[in-house]
Amino acid sequence: MIILGIETSCDETAASVVHDADQPNDRILSNVVLSQENYHRPFGGIVPEIAARAHLQNIDRIIEQAMAESGIEFDQLDGVAATAGPGLIGGVIVGVMSAKAIASVHGLPFFAVNHLAGHALTARLTSDLEFPYLLLLVSGGHCQLLVVDGADRYQRLGTTVDDALGEAFDKSAKLLGLGYPGGPAVEERALEGDPSRFDLPRPMAGRANCNFSFSGLKSAVRRKVELFGGDGPAPQDVADLCAGFQAAAGEVIQDRCRQALKIYRKMYDLQPRLVVAGGVAANRALRRCLADLALQEGISLQAPPIGLCTDNAAMIAWAGLERFRLNGEGDSLDFAPRPRWPLDPDAPPAIGAGVKA
Repeated sequence: MIILGIETSCDETAASVVHDADQPNDRILSNVVLSQENYHRPFGGIVPEIAARAHLQNIDRIIEQAMAESGIEFDQLDGVAATAGPGLIGGVIVGVMSAKAIASVHGLPFFAVNHLAGHALTARLTSDLEFPYLLLLVSGGHCQLLVVDGADRYQRLGTTVDDALGEAFDKSAKLLGLGYPGGPAVEERALEGDPSRFDLPRPMAGRANCNFSFSGLKSAVRRKVELFGGDGPAPQDVADLCAGFQAAAGEVIQDRCRQALKIYRKMYDLQPRLVVAGGVAANRALRRCLADLALQEGISLQAPPIGLCTDNAAMIAWAGLERFRLNGEGDSLDFAPRPRWPLDPDAPPAIGAGVKA
């Protein structure tokens, strides 16, 4: 099976062709990603209208480039998959309409893919991981712990009650004058800092549930910055705050995952397998924290290659391929893009949680 995938849910315009080769290293035939960082950097964050316009301007040539690099013709495809939500609705519409047009013209099934499922299934694209497994999904808009029972079966154990971790990284970076995108900037400056200098909270640590909260950690950074007065923190102060923020976030992630592992072990008579995915999974300090946890718990940890942690179309194409394997049928061309689309629609809302799906 050969699937074209399209991703336009946020600020990357991406297209990819994947197929179900036996060896994981052979599965991605092309993976083209156009970042919009330069479009949004002057505004200090993503502007939805600008993102949608940039997707519209670039989507055709990105698809053409992905098809050319794959060496595959449209009549050789078995289907077309596109992120149909959740995400910035203007961008999602661009990708969905492009995929529907290709599917209609070439008589191909169209797969409306949940963006979060793309992240959730990336570990199966890059390895032969079997279901079930425990997933930590951490990105700019999402922070969840889920049990992945199948390509279309998810049980949410915990979610953020306020900010996602990636959002907290970006907001803390802005407070420290590090610009956009904030996550990589905080990670880089943290390398030069002392993580023990500032006393920062570990929100939700020790709780019996698996929920997250990062708003208080971000607010603590703000209060530390305010103590420096009008001139603001010196470069070393910034580095120490970055290191402290990152260390606190890592300890919270460890604690929440440890709690989820307890629940997982009650659900299954299986050795847990922990997977981390999403844009924040590219953070090397976080990966080290999770590797330490896996060693302490005697479990395996899988993290996608860093290039496949951030938004990309290979994960969307693979999720479409997994859908094809389930029943061979696509979605109706009447499928409406969704700004919100929870993986586990039956999960109760976390107390204090916002509207993010």
